[in-house]
Amino acid sequence: MPQSNGIPVLTFLNRIAMSKENLEIGQISKPRFEFRTFGQCFGKAAHRLARLSEPVPEKVWERHSDEIYIVSRTNDVNNTKIRDGKMDIKTFVQSVDGLEQWNPLMKGEFPMNVKMLRDEVFTAFRVVMPEFTQEVYTYEEFMQMVEAHPDLQAVRVHKQRFGYMVNGTICEYGAVLINGAKVMTINSESTEVDDIKKTIADVGLAGVENINYLQAIKRVIGMINKPLANE
Repeated sequence: MPQSNGIPVLTFLNRIAMSKENLEIGQISKPRFEFRTFGQCFGKAAHRLARLSEPVPEKVWERHSDEIYIVSRTNDVNNTKIRDGKMDIKTFVQSVDGLEQWNPLMKGEFPMNVKMLRDEVFTAFRVVMPEFTQEVYTYEEFMQMVEAHPDLQAVRVHKQRFGYMVNGTICEYGAVLINGAKVMTINSESTEVDDIKKTIADVGLAGVENINYLQAIKRVIGMINKPLANE
């Protein structure tokens, strides 16, 4: 795991997200709330984010990742992505003052057994179950099932993210390629709702629509007929 002054980067990120908590390293944080939005340009807000930020570890200055999101026409509450052969599903918990809270629902990796696919993955998609003919499925076999399903679509997402910390909240400004279509994203997340709301106001994003990754992807690929925040 990447280190910053001897502290793992993920541990550092967990610590700065818990600005109101005096927790020791290794303790589990409370679930975070998040504001995120997508559009064509957030240049002024990104400039203010950078100017207001506290120092962050060099490893989070800029990060790149390639992921596959599996979106479903019949599901808007479970967010499924695959990176490096590992699947991560998060589920929507609640909205407070327009900020969203998501919790982990499932983590798995390929090859994946049929019970997990049936009881957890396709259940989370909220679609008609496909016919399972094997006990174990590789990543390639799973993707074939997704491509054959009329209500599912696999979407390639490349992320270039720049990390900041403002008002004790984890923030980022990023360029995202969704099946090659470039959009920009900016966010703030924390366990403390008031800290996020202050950050939103400080960087000039008050009143901008909160759009999560699942919704943004569906809008870009045309599964939802709605524009992004500032198109």
